[in-house]
Amino acid sequence: MYDIIGDVHGYKAQLKKLLLEMGYQKANGSYSHPTRKAIFVGDFINRGPEIRKTIRMVRAMVENGHAYAVLGNHELNAIIYHLKDKQGKSIISKPSKYFLSLFKTINEYSLGSKELDEQLKWMRTLPLYLDLGEIRVVHACWSDEAIKVADSLYEDGRIRKRVFRKVYKKSSSEEAKSVWQLTKGVNLKLPSDLRVMSNKGVSPRSFRIRWWDNLEGMTFKEASFESKYSMPSYTIPSEIVPGTFPYPDDAPIVFFGHYCRGAGPYIIKHNVCCVDSCVAGTKSLLAYRWSGEKELDMNHLVKI
Repeated sequence: MYDIIGDVHGYKAQLKKLLLEMGYQKANGSYSHPTRKAIFVGDFINRGPEIRKTIRMVRAMVENGHAYAVLGNHELNAIIYHLKDKQGKSIISKPSKYFLSLFKTINEYSLGSKELDEQLKWMRTLPLYLDLGEIRVVHACWSDEAIKVADSLYEDGRIRKRVFRKVYKKSSSEEAKSVWQLTKGVNLKLPSDLRVMSNKGVSPRSFRIRWWDNLEGMTFKEASFESKYSMPSYTIPSEIVPGTFPYPDDAPIVFFGHYCRGAGPYIIKHNVCCVDSCVAGTKSLLAYRWSGEKELDMNHLVKI
């Protein structure tokens, strides 16, 4: 039986409280449960006050066989940010906004410390998804095609640095598209000549969407899976409807994080669940306690 835990983002105190609430106890440097195993959906770094301790805590549980963890987009960004070219220089000449949150993680490690390098090396051993038969876990989006590509990326139990270099430098490659789909989901990118105003008075150029649905005929509001604003009830022009990965009603339950659902809902349909409670804003962590049920049950959510 499994406890699927949402994005922790360096909030070690909340993670400890959640684990204790669910009956986990610490022994020999790692938290464990006598009959259950934790699963982290990724994004356990950045944002929070105890990132270094959080990484140690998650890694100890994984390495002692008490938990699984998948790669999130924040771990992916951390790995890429620290890659060097043949001249020993960073492959990133000018960090984009997606790398800015990394500085809080980096600042927790002393200059010249090898600990962060070791943690990044460990992160490269983490899977991009888990298929456990009756349940599935991924950070942002389940795509069968992306998963087939992801399976080919591992060599000797880890993803090599050259793969991450390709993911960053060759964004149109199948490897890059697959890795980003699994860790960042699908965004609807608006063409330059189309402006759509949200309820917050802003006109986003792209926004996160419900990748598990067929978006044909949907409005911007119905298709959006954003937490900070809602889009208007205008039907999306068919010319710009992005490709999604409709999730079959008879497929195993799939769990993911990434979408910062501070106010929920967390259970989207009977077999689709987002466990990201937006801890940086709410200071609350969420878990789903799966005990073999075929359909998701609100009573199995635990939030502290």
